[in-house]
Amino acid sequence: MSPLPEILFEVARNPILAVGLPIGLGAASGFITGRTSRSNWFTTMSPPPGNPPKEVFGPVWTILYGLMGYASHLTVRAFDSAVTPAGTEQADQALQLYYAQLALNMLWTPLFFGAKQKEVALGNILALTGTVVAMTVKMHGLNTPFSTTWFLAPYCAWLGYASYLNAGFVFLNREVGPGTEWLIGGNNAL
Repeated sequence: MSPLPEILFEVARNPILAVGLPIGLGAASGFITGRTSRSNWFTTMSPPPGNPPKEVFGPVWTILYGLMGYASHLTVRAFDSAVTPAGTEQADQALQLYYAQLALNMLWTPLFFGAKQKEVALGNILALTGTVVAMTVKMHGLNTPFSTTWFLAPYCAWLGYASYLNAGFVFLNREVGPGTEWLIGGNNAL
């Protein structure tokens, strides 16, 4: 018996709901991003090299959310059609990782933009990236009509880039206190 509620399996069984859930959650999360990305807090920070225009994020995330949602649909189909307990268990674990990464993904925006905790958000996105890689590996071995890896590889790549951006905002916008000037090459640099 899976620790996931049956409703989460039902959502993933319906391809429209499977794709719509992450897109809808992402759109709701984007509301926070939109307001704060125009705020003085964000616009006065130094962006890392390679930071794209803010208009790129909405379309990219919409595509990635749709792809990950469809991968969850393929995973629940593999769960339903598994002929061995090992196949059922692998698909169940992949779905657990899917919903865990979705929760971590939805947490990043409130951490970075809502609470303005870019360091905590960096820890979150690193945990998210590790979870997505584990999920991608777990889903890769499933018996699905299309390899879920093709749906998840762009997400893995984007998370690597997003982690770099988050780390860049942390590094380039550190608060400097007494005795920490050496961290950014102040007068006391070694």
